[in-house]
Amino acid sequence: MPVNGQSENISRLVTVAGTARERVYGWRRKAATVAVGVLALGMAYGVVFGNNGITVFLHKRQEARSLQQQMQLLQAENDRLRGHVDRLQNDPGAIEHQAREELHYTRAGEVIYTLPVAPNAPATAQPIANP
Repeated sequence: MPVNGQSENISRLVTVAGTARERVYGWRRKAATVAVGVLALGMAYGVVFGNNGITVFLHKRQEARSLQQQMQLLQAENDRLRGHVDRLQNDPGAIEHQAREELHYTRAGEVIYTLPVAPNAPATAQPIANP
C-alpha cells in the first residue's frame, strides 16, 4: 500500500504544481499586462505633453501663424515707407509738403495760425496756412 499512497501523493503534488504553475503564469501575465499599460500611458503622456509633444507643436504652429501675420504687416509697412522715401527723394512737392507739416515752413507772405489743442485732440497742433 505504500506504493499506492506514494503515487497518490505524487499525483497530488503534480496537480498542485500544475495549479501553482498556472497561477504564477496568470500573475506574470497580469503583471506584464499592467506593465505594458503603464508604459503605454507614460508614452502617451510624453507624446501629448512632452518637450516635442502635440501641445507644444500646436503652440509653435500658432506662434508661426502669428509671426507670419506680423511679418506681412511689417512688409506692408516697409513697402509704404519705401514709397514715401522714394517720393521724398524724387518729388519736390512731397519734400515741400513734408517741410510744411513737420517743420512749419511757409512761403513768402504766408502766415501760420496755431490753434490751442482741444482736450480730446492729439498733442501736436496743426498749423493753418493763410495765403
